[in-house]
Amino acid sequence: MPAHLLGPHVVGKRIVVRRLVPGQTGPTGGPAFTDILGVCTSWADGTAVIERESGEQVRVPVAEIVSGKPVPPRPNVRLRIGVREAELLSAAIFPGTTSEPLGEWVLFDHEVSVRRRPNSALAIGDPGLGLAAALDRVESYYRSRHKHPRVKVEVGSAAEEAVVERGWVEDVTVEFQLAGLAATRRLLPPPVEDARVELQANDAQVLINLRDTARIMGTMKNDWLAIHDLEVAEPHRRQGIATKALATLLEWGAERGARAAWLHVETDNDAGLALYEGLGFTEHHRCRYYSSPTP
Repeated sequence: MPAHLLGPHVVGKRIVVRRLVPGQTGPTGGPAFTDILGVCTSWADGTAVIERESGEQVRVPVAEIVSGKPVPPRPNVRLRIGVREAELLSAAIFPGTTSEPLGEWVLFDHEVSVRRRPNSALAIGDPGLGLAAALDRVESYYRSRHKHPRVKVEVGSAAEEAVVERGWVEDVTVEFQLAGLAATRRLLPPPVEDARVELQANDAQVLINLRDTARIMGTMKNDWLAIHDLEVAEPHRRQGIATKALATLLEWGAERGARAAWLHVETDNDAGLALYEGLGFTEHHRCRYYSSPTP
């Protein structure tokens, strides 16, 4: 009876095992042992395959494992990111976006897109003046551009309290979710080889089409991969197509040095929340959009 509870169920998980080293003796003259830490990529035919952090694949006969256990994933330093810094990653998704600083706030404007993100003020941080005066500036900025004033605030922040007191109208709440790229890729199927890949924005952005079943977009900024505009055609939903699209996109990102992936998902999108949670994405923070009650 092995002194561990390892088996096929640990495939895809980070584990540590102590194995016997045949033909060698330890410091006291007894059997020699060595420890191996990494992600179990296979457990079949009496052999466990463990991938070290260096990428080395170690094949270990199960009979030589004397102890072992799953261990928590190693924290990804790229996931230690502040709320404002994380939200500023969004700007790269919309090439052609212009911006104007207001202290630490940023007022975004896009001449073509009518979507919220590139046409709202990121009201996170210190605007450098009182909140009421800052919101006055936001209103004048967007009205001078013939647009409806809109802000994006962190849920529960002082900025949110200020816009609520001002009578601004709540729009939608989104979760900013992130995950380490390597860990998530292990949970995905192989990428789709015949996907149509269209590079955009000086090759920093990609549109991937899976024939007539799905489309997905991704944008690189430094070593961050943004996941956005995932759409699955109605007849092909709930068939695993979304995970295939994600696998193909993450392969593209990994080839370009991405170490972490992030996305926004609306809090009432139950299917999306379940999909990303199952792939190891975790909530980093929540933001909420508000718009001025008058045009």
